[in-house]
Amino acid sequence: MGRVKIKFPDENPLSVVSVPVRIGDVNYGGHVGNDSILSIIHEARMLMLQSKGYSEMNAAGNSMIMADVMIAYKGEAFYGDTLSVSLYAEELTERTFDILYRITTSRDGEIAEIAHAKTGMVCFDYETRKIAEMTGELKKFLTAGK
Repeated sequence: MGRVKIKFPDENPLSVVSVPVRIGDVNYGGHVGNDSILSIIHEARMLMLQSKGYSEMNAAGNSMIMADVMIAYKGEAFYGDTLSVSLYAEELTERTFDILYRITTSRDGEIAEIAHAKTGMVCFDYETRKIAEMTGELKKFLTAGK
């Protein structure tokens, strides 16, 4: 079976945010559940947008909706860990883009890889319920540092 592989760009991330592991993120195995990783990347995306005064309903004049997601699990995270999530933007088109997430934590002075993820995002007009064109301001935000 082929494994999900996410290749991260060489440039600096758009944002690096910290997300604490909550008790509700932990499953019966005593570690962060696979479903919680999706919530964690959503939180990371929101924190990145908020740092610029944006939201998913108004990110530089665009709303966005998630079209797809891929997650590759790399290691365990536990209650009390603080996750560091580095976010990158790739594959920009006139209406879509991908956000890549590298999730790590620090243990005993070592960086532990927890997960790699990708969300396919679509610019969306919630009033007309249709896909929209990306604004120049959003494109500028997503390409900062490239």
